[in-house]
Amino acid sequence: MTIFRILMVLLAGGLGAVAALFFALYVIRGDDDWMPRARIFGRWAWAAILFWFNIEVWGRVLWILINW
Repeated sequence: MTIFRILMVLLAGGLGAVAALFFALYVIRGDDDWMPRARIFGRWAWAAILFWFNIEVWGRVLWILINW
């Protein structure tokens, strides 16, 4: 499970960093092309975080049911 957590942190962190970079480019340059890209990567980052949370919760539920 530790490898999964590391991979999810890298994935969500990378997507969040790209979203933050695109948002910064949108703010700095004022070009409207960067905001939709920032939103896309931000949504993928949230999806990765929610996927990780879901796996953690249901993994714990299964672990409890198996060892009950």
